[in-house]
Amino acid sequence: MTAAVRRRRRPAADRRGTDRPAAADRRRADRQAGADRRWAARLGTAAGLLVVLVALLVAPATPASAHAVLVSTSPTASAVVPGAPAEVVLTFSEGVRKVPGKIRVIAPDGSRADRGEPTFKDTVVTIPVDPSGARGTYLVSYRVISADSHPVSGAFTYSVGAPSTPPTDTGTDSRANPVVENAVKVAKYLGYLGLLLLVGPALVLALLWPRRLSRRGPARLAWSGLGLLAVATVAELWLQVPYTAGGGLFAVTGSGFGDVLGSAYGTAHLVRLGLLAAAAFLLRPLFAGPVGRTDGIILAILGGAALFTWPLAGHPAASPVPAVSVVVDAVHLGSMAVWLGGLVMLAVFLLRRADERELDAILPIWSRWAALAVAALLLAGTVQGLIEVATPQALFDTTYGQLLLAKIALFVLVIGVAAYSRSLVRRRTAAGRPGSMRRAVVAELAITAVVLGVTANLVQTTPARTEAANVAGAPTGYFSTTLTSPLYSLQVELDPAQRGNNSMHLYAYTSDNRPQPVQEWKATAALPSAGIEPIEIPLLPLTDNHATGEINLPAAGQWVFRFTVRTSDIDQATVTATVPIK
Repeated sequence: MTAAVRRRRRPAADRRGTDRPAAADRRRADRQAGADRRWAARLGTAAGLLVVLVALLVAPATPASAHAVLVSTSPTASAVVPGAPAEVVLTFSEGVRKVPGKIRVIAPDGSRADRGEPTFKDTVVTIPVDPSGARGTYLVSYRVISADSHPVSGAFTYSVGAPSTPPTDTGTDSRANPVVENAVKVAKYLGYLGLLLLVGPALVLALLWPRRLSRRGPARLAWSGLGLLAVATVAELWLQVPYTAGGGLFAVTGSGFGDVLGSAYGTAHLVRLGLLAAAAFLLRPLFAGPVGRTDGIILAILGGAALFTWPLAGHPAASPVPAVSVVVDAVHLGSMAVWLGGLVMLAVFLLRRADERELDAILPIWSRWAALAVAALLLAGTVQGLIEVATPQALFDTTYGQLLLAKIALFVLVIGVAAYSRSLVRRRTAAGRPGSMRRAVVAELAITAVVLGVTANLVQTTPARTEAANVAGAPTGYFSTTLTSPLYSLQVELDPAQRGNNSMHLYAYTSDNRPQPVQEWKATAALPSAGIEPIEIPLLPLTDNHATGEINLPAAGQWVFRFTVRTSDIDQATVTATVPIK
């Protein structure tokens, strides 16, 4: 019996001995293949980082600055000057860049009054104009690019000698194309979506994925997120050309695209593409199986660096405290990607495929991660809001503030749903009731999808700190200008330049800036667009050259004020100002 057993075992032993070299060869081949994959990943990472380095080397050195607004003009908006100026000067709050062909001065007869190209020096833009221009009203239209990559456009008028019917600018429209504006928002939304679809699977596969489950589904989702993010980044680069120039979707020229690529905005996007390319080579082994600690750390560094390309291409880089704003915005974006990306993995894969024992181990860890991500999201959002809004009143009076309030309301709602999910995990009932947990997660994702849409609009909206600022030609709370005639110059002050009761002060001066005695003051206000005929303003002389009056302005709009000042028995002159009333 023993001999028979031994005889049977001998062939098995022989087979094992025969198999050993083959098994060893396979293991060596597997190790070699793994080493080859790691070398390929590192070479790919190096290639991607090389793209980043090149993009940084060709980047222009531009200082951080706030969102530009027009703070003053010469001649003053709505002013009447005695002679045609040789140049028109626009002064912005911060340095601006040129949009070719988008700064024009239109003469009263509709012809171009500007001569040659405008010059840009820091915050000042100087437009040479024909000094022998005709009498009448001139229209100045402009479009420039501010430091945060957003275009700034507007128009104002001034008059030579006496006002006339304002001319019409028949050139290309300086306003943003609404189709392009909406396309930019869609591209940004798709970029956020791609980011969370990439970060969620990568994080869960690296740290929480059960070994027995196939990685194919999450890998496909992550590759889709990577592709969507890359396409959205390229689309943003393309759309930036017509967005800044004011053209249609396909109004893209080689020079325009070159200008975008050479800007800080273009550099940030090129760096993002390079980092994505580098990360793609490390993601491939991660999607096939667990990766080593070194590769995981490199992947995390690449992901963190990529997050900074969003704030560096938007409002945070141009805020009053850019270093703080950029870091806070990157933390805000990273927390969002971790939280929402993890929720997608829970809803689509883990709550469907993992068994109860695995969910008992996974859900408490994920719950702690989600709590940390939400806390970071809330803290970063608060700091970011304080910087961009500046004042409590701006929350209600500006589009940016109103969008931020909507985002906060949705965030509170989603936090309530998240609290319910966390309670299921704490009671240890989530693993046994995956259906309830999945419904809660889907509700969180549905609400946050709307939050992402609000965010895509928010990053394209002028920050409240800028919108609430005192912009030339669109004052908030006060209006002041100086009107000139051959007899005198008249300083006009209107407070608060809004609907309702307003106080007016008038000061008359001679050509050499001395007080001009006035024998009689007359003033009227009219709103032609609303059919409001001239209203006489009672004026009370306070000194020889100073008068004051009160008037009730019943509607908002472009009010036309006419002032007639008589300096002697036979000498008098009338000047006109157009005042925007809110």
